[in-house]
Amino acid sequence: MALLGRLLPLALALALGPAATHAGPAKSPYQLVLQHSRLRGRQHGPNVCAVQKLIGTNKKYFTNCKQWYQRKICGKSTVISYECCPGYEKVGEKGCPAALPLSNLYETLGVVGSTTTQLYTDRTEKLRPEMEGPGSFTIFAPSNEAWASLPAEVLDSLVSNVNIELLNALRYHMVDRRVLTDELKHGMALTSMYQNSNIQIHHYPNGIVTVNCARLLKADHHATNGVVHLIDKVISTVTNNIQQIIEIEDTFETLRAAVAASGLNTLLEGDGQYTLLAPTNEAFEKIPAETLNRILGDPEALRDLLNNHILKSAMCAEAIVAGLSLETLEGTTLEVGCSGDMLTINGKPIISNKDVLATNGVIHFIDELLIPDSAKTLFELAAESDVSTAVDLFRQAGLGSHLSGNERLTLLAPMNSVFKDGTPRIDARTKNLLLNHMIKDQLASKYLYHGQTLDTLGGKKLRVFVYRNSLCIENSCIAAHDKRGRYGTLFTMDRMLTPPMGTVMDVLKGDNRFSMLVAAIQSAGLTETLNREGVYTVFAPTNEAFQALPLGERNKLLGNAKELANILKYHVGDEILVSGGIGALVRLKSLQGDKLEVSSKNSLVTVNKEPVAEADIMATNGVVHTINTVLRPPANKPQERGDELADSALEIFKQASAFSRATQSSVKLAPVYQRLLERMKH
Repeated sequence: MALLGRLLPLALALALGPAATHAGPAKSPYQLVLQHSRLRGRQHGPNVCAVQKLIGTNKKYFTNCKQWYQRKICGKSTVISYECCPGYEKVGEKGCPAALPLSNLYETLGVVGSTTTQLYTDRTEKLRPEMEGPGSFTIFAPSNEAWASLPAEVLDSLVSNVNIELLNALRYHMVDRRVLTDELKHGMALTSMYQNSNIQIHHYPNGIVTVNCARLLKADHHATNGVVHLIDKVISTVTNNIQQIIEIEDTFETLRAAVAASGLNTLLEGDGQYTLLAPTNEAFEKIPAETLNRILGDPEALRDLLNNHILKSAMCAEAIVAGLSLETLEGTTLEVGCSGDMLTINGKPIISNKDVLATNGVIHFIDELLIPDSAKTLFELAAESDVSTAVDLFRQAGLGSHLSGNERLTLLAPMNSVFKDGTPRIDARTKNLLLNHMIKDQLASKYLYHGQTLDTLGGKKLRVFVYRNSLCIENSCIAAHDKRGRYGTLFTMDRMLTPPMGTVMDVLKGDNRFSMLVAAIQSAGLTETLNREGVYTVFAPTNEAFQALPLGERNKLLGNAKELANILKYHVGDEILVSGGIGALVRLKSLQGDKLEVSSKNSLVTVNKEPVAEADIMATNGVVHTINTVLRPPANKPQERGDELADSALEIFKQASAFSRATQSSVKLAPVYQRLLERMKH
């Protein structure tokens, strides 16, 4: 019983999991990164943290797991060094076992490496006694390097008036209570000791904490009368909101007019925390005047354009140590990254000035416009996609106005690889085909459904087929994500689309390769079936396939209408299956009842392991795939050969002959076919 009494609490703890056994507040991202750095440094002794240092600089970072293995910050190589974790000091040969002795704030500044802040505190008459006296304060202390990097004229103005300018600057770095990193929440504002001005705090998921966009280097150094956090910049008061900064910057003249026209000024002067990727005058000048005038004259496109430059949260440059996907107010995603000291947007170093702080966020100047798809014409969408060849065809056919106007359309544009062997000649037939690649509505593929019909500018109705791993319109399947523009949507397609030109029987009758199949269908009484409305996949044996049958087997097959109908029904699936919808293996039920095994590998379609010679001949009630073999159901065994043709078999060949002459009189008959006809005459 005693053992059971000890095991029950253990079992209960295991069942409840870590939340029950390790109760306590969740660690902040900064604390988690510090914990990881401590874990990586433990082999060097107690309270040792692994630190990544950018080669060629003095910039250091506590390391997270991803950075540890990549050994890179902003794409640049780092070296690992080991030093005492914040709050500890080295004693003896191994590790940092001793906690730093508690001193007042003034003395702690010297301990953490902010002796310049200590020096400037001395120069003021009031601040040192305050830092040494009773109370509870937090100071965000600039490092010595931060003070040294200040422009000379700024530093001169501070030290020339120490009891006003310098004192005020130092007080702005202070808060009149103790604030540790677990209280520094993303987007919060702390009230400073200078005129109650706000200090903006951002605590990012990667563990980086910024104070007015200055990075926290070492945090939580306790003092008897407060806490010291070391930061990498001297911070200054922020008084203007984003809209006010746009109003006063000369380089934002065009942006200023665009914001006013769009009505976004209310957002940019209101509460919140945003990042504005602010295009300069130069950025606007880089795009064609026609495009710029079109967008500026279209309130909806203009608003989409500007929203694409506003991130939903404030993102300081120091927080970006690797690529991040950030969402804009437009709903698009921008890839924000860095390369050394340069910030990048979608891989391009287009940010010319960073971290201009506002009361409601941060501004980065950019010298290239970020035009979202929703503000583009179909022509502009296509210019950035793998469909340039197809768009050239539309232009050559005189259809360019459809792609640049305000007509609601969906363009089915074959990708460039479709035309690797050349493009079709532009004539009336090609123009009509291209018109059938334009749908009379602006669609989104996620709303398409199986069996839906779409009206084209060419007057055709196209069907939608939804398969497990593909979405197809007739024989052509969507090969890339939609691009939805201002008025039109671009679907990138994997081949030229061929609209249906008649029923399955019309297709077969119109192709001389199937004259024997047509005769067999008529003899078996299946003509009406393949002419009526339906959804059929027909694996159509060519004349060559019938001629390849052993004579006895062919004689038996063609001489038995019931058996012939059974065989032909086995060639017809009871749903439409285009080649783009075929995966590794699809089992397609036939009209005969047994299933056909259809597969596709390396663009080769097979049925029951027999290759399809030509796929996707579209019909209004199905699709035809050409095969050079007559398929046999699993239970059907080949019969013995016969020397003579049965009467009905002779009749089928006569029908095939007559049909062949009617559809293609100039085609010479195959030798075996010719011999059969000679026998019929006798």
